[in-house]
Amino acid sequence: MRKLTRPDGAEIAWYDEGSGPAVLMVMGLAYPAAAWHRQVPVLAQHYRVITVDNRGAGATGLVPGSPYTVETMTDDLLSVLEAAGEEQAHIVGISMGGLMAQELALSHPERCSSLTLISTHPGTAHGVWPQEVVDFLQARLGMPAEERAEFSIPFNYAPATPRALMDEDLAIREAGTAGPEGYAAQGGTALWSGWERLPSMTVRTLVLHGAQDRLVVPENGERIASSIPDAKLVLVEGANHLVTTDQADQLNDLLLGWFG
Repeated sequence: MRKLTRPDGAEIAWYDEGSGPAVLMVMGLAYPAAAWHRQVPVLAQHYRVITVDNRGAGATGLVPGSPYTVETMTDDLLSVLEAAGEEQAHIVGISMGGLMAQELALSHPERCSSLTLISTHPGTAHGVWPQEVVDFLQARLGMPAEERAEFSIPFNYAPATPRALMDEDLAIREAGTAGPEGYAAQGGTALWSGWERLPSMTVRTLVLHGAQDRLVVPENGERIASSIPDAKLVLVEGANHLVTTDQADQLNDLLLGWFG
Protein backbone atom coordinates (compact mmCIF):
# COMPACT_ATOMS: atom_id res chain seq x y z
CA MET A 1 0.00 0.00 0.00
CA ARG A 2 1.08 3.55 -0.77
CA LYS A 3 -0.48 6.83 0.25
CA LEU A 4 -0.60 10.33 -1.19
CA THR A 5 -1.92 13.51 0.37
CA ARG A 6 -4.41 15.64 -1.50
CA PRO A 7 -4.66 19.44 -1.07
CA ASP A 8 -7.70 19.01 1.20
CA GLY A 9 -5.69 16.76 3.51
CA ALA A 10 -7.21 13.48 2.30
CA GLU A 11 -4.71 10.62 2.41
CA ILE A 12 -5.58 8.41 -0.53
CA ALA A 13 -4.42 4.79 -0.31
CA TRP A 14 -3.47 3.10 -3.55
CA TYR A 15 -1.88 -0.17 -4.62
CA ASP A 16 -0.06 -1.53 -7.64
CA GLU A 17 0.87 -5.00 -8.82
CA GLY A 18 2.60 -6.29 -11.94
CA SER A 19 4.44 -4.40 -14.67
CA GLY A 20 3.73 -3.16 -18.15
CA PRO A 21 1.16 -0.68 -19.46
CA ALA A 22 -0.94 0.75 -16.64
CA VAL A 23 -4.49 -0.24 -15.78
CA LEU A 24 -6.39 1.88 -13.23
CA MET A 25 -9.34 0.07 -11.63
CA VAL A 26 -12.01 2.01 -9.73
CA MET A 27 -14.33 0.21 -7.31
CA GLY A 28 -17.99 0.87 -6.52
CA LEU A 29 -19.97 2.25 -3.60
CA ALA A 30 -18.51 1.36 -0.17
CA TYR A 31 -16.16 -1.30 -1.56
CA PRO A 32 -12.38 -1.12 -0.98
CA ALA A 33 -9.77 -1.70 -3.68
CA ALA A 34 -9.35 -5.27 -2.43
CA ALA A 35 -12.73 -6.13 -3.99
CA TRP A 36 -10.87 -6.45 -7.33
CA HIS A 37 -9.24 -9.59 -5.91
CA ARG A 38 -10.54 -11.82 -8.71
CA GLN A 39 -9.15 -9.52 -11.42
CA VAL A 40 -5.84 -8.09 -10.19
CA PRO A 41 -3.76 -11.32 -10.06
CA VAL A 42 -4.80 -12.22 -13.61
CA LEU A 43 -4.36 -8.79 -15.17
CA ALA A 44 -1.07 -8.21 -13.32
CA GLN A 45 0.53 -10.99 -15.32
CA HIS A 46 0.52 -8.60 -18.28
CA TYR A 47 -0.07 -5.09 -16.89
CA ARG A 48 0.75 -2.78 -14.02
CA VAL A 49 -2.58 -2.82 -12.19
CA ILE A 50 -3.31 0.18 -9.98
CA THR A 51 -6.24 0.13 -7.56
CA VAL A 52 -7.50 2.79 -5.16
CA ASP A 53 -9.31 2.90 -1.84
CA ASN A 54 -11.78 5.67 -2.64
CA ARG A 55 -12.34 8.28 0.04
CA GLY A 56 -14.87 6.75 2.42
CA ALA A 57 -13.55 3.19 2.07
CA GLY A 58 -10.54 0.99 2.84
CA ALA A 59 -7.32 2.44 4.19
CA THR A 60 -8.27 5.90 2.92
CA GLY A 61 -11.24 5.92 5.25
CA LEU A 62 -13.41 8.90 6.06
CA VAL A 63 -12.33 12.31 4.80
CA PRO A 64 -13.87 15.56 6.07
CA GLY A 65 -16.00 17.47 3.61
CA SER A 66 -18.67 14.94 2.76
CA PRO A 67 -20.72 14.26 0.76
CA TYR A 68 -18.05 13.52 -1.80
CA THR A 69 -18.57 14.46 -5.44
CA VAL A 70 -17.57 12.51 -8.51
CA GLU A 71 -15.37 15.42 -9.56
CA THR A 72 -13.44 15.37 -6.27
CA MET A 73 -12.99 11.61 -6.37
CA THR A 74 -11.89 11.80 -10.01
CA ASP A 75 -9.22 14.31 -8.99
CA ASP A 76 -8.10 11.71 -6.44
CA LEU A 77 -7.60 9.26 -9.32
CA LEU A 78 -5.57 11.79 -11.29
CA SER A 79 -3.34 12.29 -8.25
CA VAL A 80 -2.85 8.53 -8.05
CA LEU A 81 -1.78 8.39 -11.71
CA GLU A 82 0.67 11.22 -11.08
CA ALA A 83 2.05 9.54 -7.96
CA ALA A 84 2.45 6.32 -9.92
CA GLY A 85 4.32 8.16 -12.66
CA GLU A 86 1.84 7.09 -15.33
CA GLU A 87 0.87 9.45 -18.14
CA GLN A 88 -1.87 7.12 -19.35
CA ALA A 89 -3.78 4.08 -18.18
CA HIS A 90 -6.58 1.79 -19.25
CA ILE A 91 -9.43 2.99 -17.02
CA VAL A 92 -11.85 0.43 -15.58
CA GLY A 93 -14.76 1.45 -13.35
CA ILE A 94 -17.58 -0.59 -11.85
CA SER A 95 -20.91 0.81 -10.61
CA MET A 96 -20.11 4.07 -8.74
CA GLY A 97 -16.53 3.69 -9.97
CA GLY A 98 -17.94 3.80 -13.48
CA LEU A 99 -19.16 7.34 -12.86
CA MET A 100 -15.65 8.40 -11.91
CA ALA A 101 -14.24 6.55 -14.92
CA GLN A 102 -16.65 8.39 -17.22
CA GLU A 103 -15.71 11.74 -15.68
CA LEU A 104 -12.01 10.99 -16.03
CA ALA A 105 -12.37 10.05 -19.70
CA LEU A 106 -14.59 13.04 -20.48
CA SER A 107 -12.46 15.62 -18.65
CA HIS A 108 -8.99 14.17 -19.27
CA PRO A 109 -9.12 11.93 -22.36
CA GLU A 110 -5.37 12.29 -22.84
CA ARG A 111 -4.83 10.26 -19.64
CA CYS A 112 -6.92 7.32 -20.86
CA SER A 113 -5.61 4.53 -23.08
CA SER A 114 -9.11 3.03 -23.09
CA LEU A 115 -12.27 3.06 -20.99
CA THR A 116 -14.20 0.09 -19.61
CA LEU A 117 -17.50 0.71 -17.86
CA ILE A 118 -18.94 -2.19 -15.83
CA SER A 119 -22.43 -2.35 -14.32
CA THR A 120 -22.83 1.42 -14.30
CA HIS A 121 -25.13 4.19 -15.50
CA PRO A 122 -24.92 7.68 -17.07
CA GLY A 123 -25.94 9.46 -13.84
CA THR A 124 -28.88 8.91 -11.53
CA ALA A 125 -31.12 11.50 -13.18
CA HIS A 126 -30.71 9.89 -16.61
CA GLY A 127 -30.55 6.25 -15.55
CA VAL A 128 -33.21 3.57 -15.68
CA TRP A 129 -34.56 2.67 -12.22
CA PRO A 130 -37.43 0.17 -12.10
CA GLN A 131 -39.75 0.37 -9.10
CA GLU A 132 -38.22 -2.85 -7.76
CA VAL A 133 -34.85 -1.08 -7.47
CA VAL A 134 -36.33 2.04 -5.87
CA ASP A 135 -38.16 -0.09 -3.31
CA PHE A 136 -34.99 -2.09 -2.59
CA LEU A 137 -32.84 1.01 -2.05
CA GLN A 138 -35.40 2.56 0.26
CA ALA A 139 -35.90 -0.67 2.24
CA ARG A 140 -32.22 -1.09 3.06
CA LEU A 141 -31.80 2.44 4.42
CA GLY A 142 -31.03 2.28 8.11
CA MET A 143 -30.43 -1.47 8.14
CA PRO A 144 -27.47 -2.74 10.17
CA ALA A 145 -24.51 -3.53 7.90
CA GLU A 146 -24.78 -7.31 8.19
CA GLU A 147 -28.53 -7.32 7.53
CA ARG A 148 -28.11 -4.93 4.61
CA ALA A 149 -25.43 -7.18 3.06
CA GLU A 150 -27.70 -10.23 3.18
CA PHE A 151 -30.67 -8.25 1.90
CA SER A 152 -28.59 -7.05 -1.07
CA ILE A 153 -27.43 -10.48 -2.27
CA PRO A 154 -30.27 -11.06 -4.78
CA PHE A 155 -29.50 -7.68 -6.35
CA ASN A 156 -25.74 -8.28 -6.53
CA TYR A 157 -25.20 -11.96 -7.34
CA ALA A 158 -26.57 -14.44 -9.86
CA PRO A 159 -28.50 -17.38 -8.36
CA ALA A 160 -25.87 -19.87 -9.58
CA THR A 161 -22.96 -18.11 -7.85
CA PRO A 162 -21.67 -20.27 -4.96
CA ARG A 163 -22.32 -18.85 -1.51
CA ALA A 164 -18.63 -19.34 -0.65
CA LEU A 165 -17.67 -16.75 -3.27
CA MET A 166 -20.22 -14.30 -1.91
CA ASP A 167 -18.87 -14.80 1.61
CA GLU A 168 -15.34 -14.02 0.39
CA ASP A 169 -16.57 -10.76 -1.10
CA LEU A 170 -18.60 -9.85 1.98
CA ALA A 171 -15.59 -10.41 4.23
CA ILE A 172 -13.49 -8.10 2.06
CA ARG A 173 -16.15 -5.42 2.09
CA GLU A 174 -16.62 -5.71 5.84
CA ALA A 175 -12.87 -5.41 6.45
CA GLY A 176 -12.68 -2.35 4.20
CA THR A 177 -15.78 -0.47 5.23
CA ALA A 178 -15.77 2.99 6.75
CA GLY A 179 -19.18 2.29 8.20
CA PRO A 180 -22.45 4.09 7.48
CA GLU A 181 -20.67 7.44 7.46
CA GLY A 182 -18.45 6.40 4.56
CA TYR A 183 -21.39 4.88 2.72
CA ALA A 184 -23.39 8.08 3.12
CA ALA A 185 -20.47 10.30 2.13
CA GLN A 186 -19.93 8.39 -1.12
CA GLY A 187 -23.65 8.73 -1.77
CA GLY A 188 -22.99 12.28 -2.88
CA THR A 189 -21.88 10.81 -6.19
CA ALA A 190 -25.56 10.21 -7.00
CA LEU A 191 -25.84 13.88 -7.98
CA TRP A 192 -23.44 13.48 -10.92
CA SER A 193 -24.51 13.20 -14.53
CA GLY A 194 -22.42 12.76 -17.66
CA TRP A 195 -25.36 12.13 -19.95
CA GLU A 196 -25.17 15.31 -22.04
CA ARG A 197 -21.41 14.91 -22.61
CA LEU A 198 -21.30 11.24 -23.60
CA PRO A 199 -21.67 11.95 -27.35
CA SER A 200 -18.42 13.94 -27.13
CA MET A 201 -16.46 10.99 -25.72
CA THR A 202 -13.23 10.41 -27.67
CA VAL A 203 -11.80 7.53 -25.60
CA ARG A 204 -12.21 4.00 -26.97
CA THR A 205 -15.00 2.54 -24.79
CA LEU A 206 -16.17 -0.92 -23.81
CA VAL A 207 -19.43 -1.21 -21.85
CA LEU A 208 -19.85 -4.45 -19.90
CA HIS A 209 -23.06 -5.27 -18.09
CA GLY A 210 -24.46 -8.32 -16.39
CA ALA A 211 -27.41 -9.49 -18.48
CA GLN A 212 -29.26 -10.24 -15.24
CA ASP A 213 -28.26 -7.10 -13.32
CA ARG A 214 -31.14 -6.31 -10.93
CA LEU A 215 -29.53 -3.29 -9.27
CA VAL A 216 -28.30 -1.22 -12.22
CA VAL A 217 -30.42 -2.81 -14.92
CA PRO A 218 -28.85 -3.52 -18.34
CA GLU A 219 -30.80 -0.72 -20.00
CA ASN A 220 -28.35 1.65 -18.31
CA GLY A 221 -25.37 0.07 -20.06
CA GLU A 222 -27.30 0.12 -23.32
CA ARG A 223 -28.02 3.85 -22.91
CA ILE A 224 -24.35 4.59 -22.32
CA ALA A 225 -23.16 2.49 -25.24
CA SER A 226 -25.68 4.04 -27.62
CA SER A 227 -24.55 7.54 -26.63
CA ILE A 228 -20.77 7.11 -26.92
CA PRO A 229 -19.46 7.07 -30.49
CA ASP A 230 -18.27 3.59 -31.56
CA ALA A 231 -18.66 2.15 -28.05
CA LYS A 232 -18.77 -1.64 -27.81
CA LEU A 233 -21.46 -3.23 -25.61
CA VAL A 234 -21.20 -6.73 -24.12
CA LEU A 235 -24.02 -8.18 -22.02
CA VAL A 236 -22.54 -10.93 -19.86
CA GLU A 237 -24.88 -13.89 -19.43
CA GLY A 238 -25.05 -15.49 -16.01
CA ALA A 239 -24.05 -12.25 -14.28
CA ASN A 240 -25.96 -9.97 -11.94
CA HIS A 241 -24.52 -6.65 -10.74
CA LEU A 242 -21.18 -8.03 -9.53
CA VAL A 243 -19.86 -9.40 -12.81
CA THR A 244 -16.49 -9.41 -11.04
CA THR A 245 -17.57 -12.52 -9.11
CA ASP A 246 -20.48 -14.02 -11.05
CA GLN A 247 -18.41 -14.35 -14.24
CA ALA A 248 -14.87 -13.51 -13.11
CA ASP A 249 -13.06 -15.63 -15.70
CA GLN A 250 -15.11 -14.26 -18.59
CA LEU A 251 -14.64 -10.71 -17.34
CA ASN A 252 -10.88 -11.16 -17.10
CA ASP A 253 -10.75 -12.53 -20.64
CA LEU A 254 -12.84 -9.61 -21.93
CA LEU A 255 -10.57 -7.08 -20.23
CA LEU A 256 -7.38 -8.67 -21.51
CA GLY A 257 -8.78 -8.81 -25.03
CA TRP A 258 -9.90 -5.19 -24.87
CA PHE A 259 -6.64 -3.84 -23.51
CA GLY A 260 -4.66 -5.83 -26.06
